[in-house]
Amino acid sequence: MILLNDPSTTRTRRRRLGVAAAAVGLLSALLTAGPAVATPDPGDGSATSKEVSKSARAEARAAIESGDIPGQDEIVHSDNIEHLVNIPKDVLPGTNSDLAFQGKYAFAGNYDGFRVFDISNPKKPKTVSQVLCPGSQNDISVSGDLLFLSTDSSRSDDSCNSTTQPVTEKSSWEGMKVFDISDKRNPKYVAAVETACGSHTHTLVPERRNVYVYVSSYSPNASYPDCQPPHDGISVIKVPRNAPEKAKVVGFPVLFPGEGADGGGNPGAPTNPGVSKTTGCHDITVLPSKDLAAGACMGDGILFSIKDPEHPKVIDQVQDNVNFAFWHSATFNQTAKKVVFTDELGGGGAATCNAEIGPDRGADGIYDIVGKGEKSKLVFRSYFKIPRHQADTENCVAHNGSLIPVKGKDIMVQAWYQGGVSVWDFTDSSKPKEIGYFERGPISTETMVTGGSWSAYYYNGHIYSNDIAKGFDVLKLSDRRTDAAKRVHVDELNVQTQPDYFD
Repeated sequence: MILLNDPSTTRTRRRRLGVAAAAVGLLSALLTAGPAVATPDPGDGSATSKEVSKSARAEARAAIESGDIPGQDEIVHSDNIEHLVNIPKDVLPGTNSDLAFQGKYAFAGNYDGFRVFDISNPKKPKTVSQVLCPGSQNDISVSGDLLFLSTDSSRSDDSCNSTTQPVTEKSSWEGMKVFDISDKRNPKYVAAVETACGSHTHTLVPERRNVYVYVSSYSPNASYPDCQPPHDGISVIKVPRNAPEKAKVVGFPVLFPGEGADGGGNPGAPTNPGVSKTTGCHDITVLPSKDLAAGACMGDGILFSIKDPEHPKVIDQVQDNVNFAFWHSATFNQTAKKVVFTDELGGGGAATCNAEIGPDRGADGIYDIVGKGEKSKLVFRSYFKIPRHQADTENCVAHNGSLIPVKGKDIMVQAWYQGGVSVWDFTDSSKPKEIGYFERGPISTETMVTGGSWSAYYYNGHIYSNDIAKGFDVLKLSDRRTDAAKRVHVDELNVQTQPDYFD
């Protein structure tokens, strides 16, 4: 394994929102006509490339030459962030995806399996094991001795030796895989549970004896034997800790009740042009200490109660049919008075961080939670988007992030694909602001190559980022506004199962 300390610089970027020249690439031209229909996250296989217009290529080269954006693969960052190390991909060549943490270990998902790092010395992470188990997108989480892996691609069977197979085949398999990680050097595959429409992402609701798994999936089709419409809820799996091989689906709570084949979620086009039709959820975040969950469900954002984890109950449901195309993920603030929802405009494969798209689309939506209990309401306050324009050859949009535990403040770190990693403050829901950043220049100035930070999370004093193409990055944040977080330590972190940092 090779450890690379990439050269970095703190030079100030000149290209800021509101002052940059408009980019005119093909993809952004398509997106500016109106809210764009989102596409799912990248499918099986490694990152792909797409052609862009000659003008977009010329604009990217000119922006680099003028210093408006970093050079190809050049690293830039704010003064308060230090890039400690990058660990390139090794035996797993696929797309890097989500991250989970436990003790001195980080677990990094990859479309070809997962990798376990020893991060006891954040400056020198060491690979402990790499598990080959293909099946996008291998969303990952851990609880005790168990590791959970999502499969959202049609496979020939539930083994780690499976191959791709048409979703129209009844024998195809998609769902959840469970591993025993009591020996981090030798994870063992112990259980598989098939779920309707597979498992794009999942969220753990851990208890002492059992782990409940909320499985998010979407896009049913009448021609898919195991993914039939309406698909207006989530699968709930119960996994006994002492007998994970007995894991099974215990329910499919309907979150969007309604008549007919479409259920009761956002109808999408033509009623709401450019907005994704709600046919399930993309991601759910639970806050067990408050018995709350927030769902990012394609065309809807929801708040629901998980007092009874097998029977979650929706409290409120909101839509944004002007600026949101695809509700992707959710983050509570520590006091459960706010939720940050992300919009994955373009599905993570388009250039949406430019002047033409603007600051309100492909952004975060900040909602206050007003009221108490079952009378709580989600009330929109503002949008947040990184204030640095990217080239039209860079996929960039709001993606996965986590809170930085500073008592009395609402600060989070967030991945933006090739927009890099952003640290921002939303203590004032109406006036969010960025306070730090890390990013690389475009992977290519000739084509749209999918890359950048998929997930960026704060864990026990450092920021960890899983870059789709470049590998595993460790960042150090030094700022008086966030330094108090260094005193907060947790034993385990699955970001979609938010801890109560100050309980």
